Amino acid sequence: MTTPEALVLSVVEGLTEFLPISSTGQMIIASTAMGIAGDSFTKDFTVIVQFGAILSVLFLYWQRFVVSKSIYLKLLVGFLPAAIIGLAVKKQIDVLLDNVLVVAITQIVGGVILLFIDRLFEKQEVSLETSGQGEIDEMTLKQSAIIGLAQCLAFIPGTSRSAASIIGGLSVRLTRKAAAEFSFLLAVPTLTAATAWKVLKIYKTIQPDQVSILLISNAVAFAVAVITIKLFIGFLTRHGFMLFGIYRLIAGALILYFLFSGHKVDMM
Repeated sequence: MTTPEALVLSVVEGLTEFLPISSTGQMIIASTAMGIAGDSFTKDFTVIVQFGAILSVLFLYWQRFVVSKSIYLKLLVGFLPAAIIGLAVKKQIDVLLDNVLVVAITQIVGGVILLFIDRLFEKQEVSLETSGQGEIDEMTLKQSAIIGLAQCLAFIPGTSRSAASIIGGLSVRLTRKAAAEFSFLLAVPTLTAATAWKVLKIYKTIQPDQVSILLISNAVAFAVAVITIKLFIGFLTRHGFMLFGIYRLIAGALILYFLFSGHKVDMM
């Protein structure tokens, strides 16, 4: 993977990590379009570059971590299901991680769900906004745990951690804005754990030129993710999920086209 290719993937990561469209699916599309082989470094890169996206959340929401001490317990409770279930079904997850067809299917299924999710929670959204309820500060640990369980659906590649946790937030009566923001915050322990685990496994084999690529790429992912989060919150509040559903249907169909038309398609 060349530096320009890494920068493109970094932009894709920053754009898609926190949107309900699955960064994995978009990485597959981008890497296939550029003809990037899914070698070991490329696959490691797609995990490590998430750290730049994590830093964007800390940058934008640092006040929550300073002012609200209760957020740490809520995030711990939300993170534990992923840690426990992830360790319990690691072998099964590894099998799914090599299956591009699974990503295409989950892109499409998730797209269909997002087409109708606004209608399902429309009355709830109006009620919560009118009453001023459904905010993160009012969340209980039970709500955090349910969102954490919903996040575990993202162990199925292509599901989207963001989509699963946001819908989990809506299901426990958070507003769309609060559900999205808690999803961002929950990404900090979840993605940090995944990135740290990957770095510990490969740090002895990383080459000096690869270190520079990783540093630059994380900086790009950080900058793009900051902009994306700011725009996403406003867009989601005004327009809901339908356009993301349509996009997922197109992305899933594109992956299927690549898969069955003779292109070399690798999991990222």
